[in-house]
Amino acid sequence: MLQSGFKGKAKAQPIGFDREDWASAYCNVEKELANIQIIAKQGTVPNELSGTFYRNGPGILERGGHWVHHPFDGDGMIAAISFNNGKVSFSNRFIRTEGWKSEEEAGKFTYRGVFGTKKQGGFLANAFDLRLKNIANTNIIKFGDDLLALWEAAGPHAIDPKTLETFGLSTLNGVLKPKESLSAHPRFDPGHHDQKRMVTFGVQTGPKSTIRSMEFALAGEKAGQLISDRKDTFNGFAFLHDFAITPNWTIFLQNAISFNPIPFIFGQKGAAQCLTSQKGKKGKLWLIPRDCGQFAGASPKIIEGPEGFVFHHLNAYEDGNKLILESIFYQDFPSIGPKDDFREIDFDLIPEGILKRCTINIINNSVDIKTISQQCCEFAMVNPNFQGLPARFSWMAIAECSTGNGPLQAIKKLDLKNQKEWIWNAGPRGFVSEPLYIPKVNSHNEDSGWVISLIWNAAERITELVILNSENLKLECKLEMPIAIPHGLHGSWVNN
Repeated sequence: MLQSGFKGKAKAQPIGFDREDWASAYCNVEKELANIQIIAKQGTVPNELSGTFYRNGPGILERGGHWVHHPFDGDGMIAAISFNNGKVSFSNRFIRTEGWKSEEEAGKFTYRGVFGTKKQGGFLANAFDLRLKNIANTNIIKFGDDLLALWEAAGPHAIDPKTLETFGLSTLNGVLKPKESLSAHPRFDPGHHDQKRMVTFGVQTGPKSTIRSMEFALAGEKAGQLISDRKDTFNGFAFLHDFAITPNWTIFLQNAISFNPIPFIFGQKGAAQCLTSQKGKKGKLWLIPRDCGQFAGASPKIIEGPEGFVFHHLNAYEDGNKLILESIFYQDFPSIGPKDDFREIDFDLIPEGILKRCTINIINNSVDIKTISQQCCEFAMVNPNFQGLPARFSWMAIAECSTGNGPLQAIKKLDLKNQKEWIWNAGPRGFVSEPLYIPKVNSHNEDSGWVISLIWNAAERITELVILNSENLKLECKLEMPIAIPHGLHGSWVNN
C-alpha cells in the first residue's frame, strides 16, 4: 500500500531502487482499448490458463493540470486480460460513474477526494461540500452475470464482463438501499457448508458502528440470491477495509482509530486524513457468528486485539477453541499529510507491513501474536480453495530489502509451516502490484497453478504482465500491455 506522513524511526533506504522510477508509474490512462491481441515478449502462455484477469485501480490522476492529492482518489479503470488456448487479448475502460462523467465534461475536479484532493477555488470552494464521489476504483469481482466495481464508501457499479460497459449502480437485486455502502473486500467461501458463497459486509460508522453481514449464493438455482443477512452494533468508530472468514465466524479487527470531522467539514482535509491512531490503545476483535455455522444466531464476541494498524488479512481458520488470524500489521495508520506529495514519499519514514499471526482463544478471550515474516509485504493471499481453512502456502508482494521499508518490487511464496521462501524479483527498475494466485483446475495440490501480476517496467516506461509457476515462482511468460497502467489496487480471476 502507498503510505506517507508517518514520522517514525528512520530505516536504512533499500539499495537498488530509484524513487523516480517508482513514481513514474503514476500517469493518466489516455485511451480505452477493446480486444487488442497481445503476443508474448518472453516465454510462452500456458494453454491451460483459460479465463480473464480483471483488475481495478485509479486511471485518472490529473485533470486540468491539477493532480490528485493521493492516488486512491483517482477514478476507477478496469483492465481485462483474457486467456484462451494460449492467446491473449486486452481491453480497458473507465467506470462511468456520475462523478467521472461530471468531471470529464468540466475538465477539472468537481468533487473533493476522500484522501485529500481539493477542488479548485481554495477554502470557499471546498468548505461544507461534504459530497463523496463514488470512484469505484478498489476492486472488481464477478457476481451473477455482471462484474461489480467496488469502492467501500458507497454502492457497487455493475459492469458488462465482455464490453466493460458501465450499467450503473447496483442494489444487488434490491438488497442494498439507495446510498448504502458495500465492502470492497468480499471473501469467497469455497463451500464449507456444501455451498459456495460470497461473504461481504457494509458498515455505518460513528460513535457506534453497525456492521451488516451478508452472504450470497454463488451457484445453483439460488445463485446471486441473499441467503444470510444480519446486523450487529459495536461501540466505537470502525475503519474496516478487510475482514476474514472461517466456517463458523466472520472476523473484524477494529483498528484503534479516532475520527475528527471538523477539518473535513471546513475543507482543510479529506475525510481519510481526519483519521488518527489512538496512541497506546489496542484494537478490538469483533467475532460475528455466521448464520450457516454452529453458532448461528449467537451474539458477537468482543476481544481486545493487538496493537498496530491492519488494512489486509491473509486468511483465518479454526483450531478447536481457537481462531487463527493472519494479517499484515503496520505500526501506525499511514496517511499523506495535506502538504505532502505522494510521488515524493520517503520510504525511510513510513512503516512497513509485517505479516503476523494472531491466535484468539474464544474461551478465555486471550490473544497471542507472533511474527511470521519480517519482510515488508502487502497484498497477501492463499489458494482460494483454502479460504477459511489452514493453508500451507501464501503468495504476496514484497519489498526487495529483507527488513525495513521500500516499494513493492518482488513476489514471494511463503511456506507458512516452515518459513521456506521462493522469490521472483522485478527489481531494480521493476515494481509489482497485487499478485493473484490461479489454481489449476482439478488439481489436488495446494500450490499447483500460476501467479500473475502487473509489473511497472520503469526502464522502458511500460506495464507488463508476468505469469509465474506458482510452485517455484519461475517465470513462464511475460507480456507487454498496450497501455501504461498506474500502480493499482485489487483484481480477480474468472475461469472460462
